Amino acid sequence: MSLVKSVCTAMERIAPLRLAESWDNVGLLLEASSDGLSGRKQAGSKVMLTIDLTPPVLQEALRKDVNMIVSYHAPIFRPLRALTLSNPLQATLLRCAQAGISIYTPHTSLDATEGGINDWLASLFPNSSSSSEKKNLVTPIVEKDGNPNVGAGRIVRIGKPGISFSECVRSVKEGLGVAHVEVAEPYDIREDTLIESIAICAGSGSSVLANVDADLYFTGEMAHHDVLASVADGRRVILCGHTNTERGYLKHLAPRLLSELKAEEGGRDTTVIVSEEDRHPLRLA
Repeated sequence: MSLVKSVCTAMERIAPLRLAESWDNVGLLLEASSDGLSGRKQAGSKVMLTIDLTPPVLQEALRKDVNMIVSYHAPIFRPLRALTLSNPLQATLLRCAQAGISIYTPHTSLDATEGGINDWLASLFPNSSSSSEKKNLVTPIVEKDGNPNVGAGRIVRIGKPGISFSECVRSVKEGLGVAHVEVAEPYDIREDTLIESIAICAGSGSSVLANVDADLYFTGEMAHHDVLASVADGRRVILCGHTNTERGYLKHLAPRLLSELKAEEGGRDTTVIVSEEDRHPLRLA
């Protein structure tokens, strides 16, 4: 079986495409010839994971002789009317095709699946101090396929007496490896009011979190007026940057994908790496 088919099969087991949102563009987005358009035969089977397929990530893939890229965000989302070198995104796709690099995107299927990105985000929060032997209850905000373990977003129910807001902020910073997050609190809330429930959505969470009954909303980004509405409704909010809620999961996906590939390929010498050039596009200045 070719590497492309093996990766598609392995990713389907990890994050079935039927779990993706209807508006999303997921699956095999570019199937390149293993020889590339240049006719250069690539040796080995190397897969690289990234959140975004940016020009620096492409250069890294070329430099490291990568055969396939799993790009969490789709580099092809809206219909393309042309493929030209003058457009940076289109040029990236053409370079991948030329070099024989195929592209697969899981996006919201990886958010929704059991053990996926949203479950990973839920695992960042500690249990209530009075129930250290009892795990937090984690359920999807919107259940999919009649399965109580998969779907959009997550609600973490910590239970009484709950955990402090400062503890939640600290857990997010440590879990995501970020120095700063943005927070919002209701104007009249007591500082010692504890958190018993957390609504989570990787990336941009406004639509998924809207009107969800939880003490805290945790996501990458929300529109200004959605933050105001949440605070007015008595919710606390933690925002940490869209891709900062996603990138840390790749180091967990890499060994999982490698294990699936080895089982699929019958021992083929396959390598799965995480991009070193992929990073959040915004920085503090």
